[in-house]
Amino acid sequence: MSIPTFRQVTKENLSVNNPVLVQVLGICSTLAVTNKVVNTLIMTVGVSLVTAFASFTLSWIRNLIARRVRMIFQVLAITFYVVLFQLILNAFAPEVARSLGPYVGLIITNCIVMGRTETFAPANRPLISWWDGFTSGIGYMAVLVLLSLIREPLAFGTIADFPIFPPQYVSDGYNWTIAIMAPSAFFLVAIIMWVFKTNGLKKEEALKASKSASAIGGAA
Repeated sequence: MSIPTFRQVTKENLSVNNPVLVQVLGICSTLAVTNKVVNTLIMTVGVSLVTAFASFTLSWIRNLIARRVRMIFQVLAITFYVVLFQLILNAFAPEVARSLGPYVGLIITNCIVMGRTETFAPANRPLISWWDGFTSGIGYMAVLVLLSLIREPLAFGTIADFPIFPPQYVSDGYNWTIAIMAPSAFFLVAIIMWVFKTNGLKKEEALKASKSASAIGGAA
């Protein structure tokens, strides 16, 4: 089996195999926390760091864990870093911690975290496993931040709590109430997936056409 490079891992996690747009993972938090940019940033930073450090830890001790109990160690490692992140959040950003509610704790069962610690970390060295976990989180972050940059202005007339529309936008009912609710994120993420996959298919078709033209030119 070939050893993945940092460049390959980065490309896979940010675009080719993006955890949200391609693997369709982490959808619960994608729908739940993306109505505010600040909440989204903090949540996705938490997922990125937890995935990175849990992957690093599990890769480091992979040869010491019996296969029949590996899931127990995975959950323990993930839980440790989630609790650590939650304590830091409670200490330095209590208002954000309250607004995120149970979603920080649910990072423990996030499909992205579980997936990278189960598939990549046990088969690779600690440093590349850390990078895989971190870039998976960044790929997740990119999609969620884009969603929040659409939803927050429509719902509250703000971006990162800074007003971009006059106060009358909300008080007179011009805001899009549906943008506050999870269904709006469902439709938006579907549109983003559609654009992303359409663009990918166009690139594939262009590449095939280029190869066919080169083959015909070579034969001639």
